[in-house]
Amino acid sequence: MKKIILALAAAILSAGLMSAQDMATATETYNNGAELLSLGDKAAALASFQEALKMGQACGEEGAELVANCKKVIPGIILSIGKEFYNKKSFDEALAKVDEAKAAAEAYGDQEILDEIVELVPQINGAKNMFEANNAFKAKDFAAAAAAYRKVLDGDPANGNAALRLVQCLSNSGDIDGAKEALALAEANGQGENANSVIGKALLKKAQATLKAGKNAEVIALAEESLQYDDNASAYYLAGSAASKLGKDADAIEYYEKFLAADPDNKNAAAITFTIAALYQKSGNKAKALENYKKISSDAKFGAQAQQQIAALNK
Repeated sequence: MKKIILALAAAILSAGLMSAQDMATATETYNNGAELLSLGDKAAALASFQEALKMGQACGEEGAELVANCKKVIPGIILSIGKEFYNKKSFDEALAKVDEAKAAAEAYGDQEILDEIVELVPQINGAKNMFEANNAFKAKDFAAAAAAYRKVLDGDPANGNAALRLVQCLSNSGDIDGAKEALALAEANGQGENANSVIGKALLKKAQATLKAGKNAEVIALAEESLQYDDNASAYYLAGSAASKLGKDADAIEYYEKFLAADPDNKNAAAITFTIAALYQKSGNKAKALENYKKISSDAKFGAQAQQQIAALNK
């Protein structure tokens, strides 16, 4: 019996020594994690804290405090690593780490981290969608970019940059009606002037293509509509050209004069002034014809012709 009692005592003593050694190792591992964290090596620190947690749990009540300390820091470290991925625009990796942090926070009862995650996830998703949208926009894949900008706006309706880019995408892809619908959101978020300019230029581009196709009446309608969105001098020029081809001289003169008023230093100003003078001459308005010919009488290219017409009108 005495031998049995001694054997049991030896076993108990051995177990106590083993427990003490395990606890010492767990504490050392925890301290190593703290040191790595202070050095900025979050991944290695996380691994140390997770290992220390397992060791502490194996030590039972003796390791309870160490386990609690590990649980306090692990979710935050995982989330911090996720934020680093976010800052590097590695959005999928960031979301994966945030999910990992959420699972740890739920398991360890860390409500503060859970509350932070609730706010962070929409930010990451929004940034991811914006990043993908901008890349598609740069690649001129306007359909994909428009879809991505819509995702951004679904999560953040107040994103003025996304609203403007959506108008640009739709305009560039020829969906001007869609761009007009998106205009209201851009206007509501401080991008109304820029968005209107985008639509105006898209309509002007369409007018230019239509002029080449010889659809002059449609050109005038598009140019007029363009001016409702963007006061671009070129719209007056296109409308003037189309009106002239349609034989609407009075309209052509009006558009050309508005063009010169908007862009008096245009490189083609002399040629347009000569055209205006000729149209006035054709319509029988001698005074206005002379007025415009005299404006370019000293022009290097049109001066000689203008002087000839002045002489003819003064006979």
